[in-house]
Amino acid sequence: MDANGADLRGCTIRACGGGKGSGVFSTAAPEPGATDGVVMVVPLDLAVTPMRVLQDPLVGPRCRALFEEGGVDDRLLVMLFLMAERRRPGSLWKPYLDMLPSTFGSSLWFSEEELAELEGTTLYRATVIQRKSMQSLFDEKVKGLVEELLHADESASVIMLVILLTLYDASPLMLKYWPVVCSQGIGASSTEVVFEDFLWANSIFWTRALNIPLPHSYVFPGLCGDQHTRTDDDVCDSGLPAHQETDVKAKDSTADENSKSRNTESIWVEGLVPGIDFCNHNVKALATWEVDSVGNATGVPASMYLMLADKSSVEVGAEIYINYGNKGNEELLYLYGFVIDNNPDDFLMVHYPVEALRQIQSADIKMRLLEIQKGELRCLLPRSLLDNGFFGIHSSEDKDNKKNISPFSSYSWSGQRKVPSYLHKIVFPQEFMSTLRTIAMQDHELEQVASLLGEV
Repeated sequence: MDANGADLRGCTIRACGGGKGSGVFSTAAPEPGATDGVVMVVPLDLAVTPMRVLQDPLVGPRCRALFEEGGVDDRLLVMLFLMAERRRPGSLWKPYLDMLPSTFGSSLWFSEEELAELEGTTLYRATVIQRKSMQSLFDEKVKGLVEELLHADESASVIMLVILLTLYDASPLMLKYWPVVCSQGIGASSTEVVFEDFLWANSIFWTRALNIPLPHSYVFPGLCGDQHTRTDDDVCDSGLPAHQETDVKAKDSTADENSKSRNTESIWVEGLVPGIDFCNHNVKALATWEVDSVGNATGVPASMYLMLADKSSVEVGAEIYINYGNKGNEELLYLYGFVIDNNPDDFLMVHYPVEALRQIQSADIKMRLLEIQKGELRCLLPRSLLDNGFFGIHSSEDKDNKKNISPFSSYSWSGQRKVPSYLHKIVFPQEFMSTLRTIAMQDHELEQVASLLGEV
């Protein structure tokens, strides 16, 4: 990282211990008067993004063709690149890839026995579906594409060696063993690409990729500075009538304003940023990352930096955490392979299975009604709502608060309506309740609805 311009200003990357992988740790006490809190700066040129893959001298041409044909999307493009670079013995990315975990604790990596313990949960169903989808994608597309990229790398290496042999007098020994070298492949992987390679690349992407706000000029280089800018002298020498000269100046002014606006806007791109991606998650994280487009914050234009919110509160040797977002334990286990005790963002997914819906009376009509009203068959409930069960407020303090709630009224076209007695007992969102009411409708109610729809 140091050789490629990364700057660890107050931190280091090392193993966390206990089989927890690597993390970012503070190495320096806050300097007196220091206010910026920047502890790491990484040039965006180091980021593994779809643009970086398409610009790669070895695999870029083939990936570009696949991308233009619509055969791969942005995410799969990065995964293919990771798989190919991991297989290449002489990859320039080897120091970085060697630091990445080789296995994960997410449910996609569970054994059949471990996965069986989740049976009956939403996580189990999501894991089984994703595994089947990934296996199918690997067999039909990924395996062949990665082998093709490795073969392209091998061919490029052979061509490069031929050029070197041509430029420099090849020794008799080199010429003697040249056929053997060619038959074994230069720079190619000696082992077969397997599904675990794809599973690894998929996990690397989903556990480490960031949604990066890149400058427009960084994503589309050459569009902003290559255009010819017309000067006043150009207009005067153009031979145009005076009123047309004014029109040209106005158009040029508008074009300049549009160009400046385009230069300042950001385009969100998913990618890996070596260094920043070693930060682990904590609900009470004290650090965050930002993009410095022009270098005002770090002195390094087009860079990403890790910044402490309160530098004085981080001790030397303490791990520097960021927050991955408001994620429940099911999502954390599915994506990252860990859970948090007393997770404040934990939730419970409640759903009405489609299989059960198809078995009820008048299923076709009810499914049609749900489609019309865009009914929700599932909802997410914060687990804290269920601490005291689905109904009732048990603590005396809550009971007193309930008594002090001022009565209120709701109105409709027919006038004032009485507030339902169960209002404060409803746990499910209104959209989900509407779905349940539709599913519970009797035949005569369905006939009334059909009659009303017919009149409309």
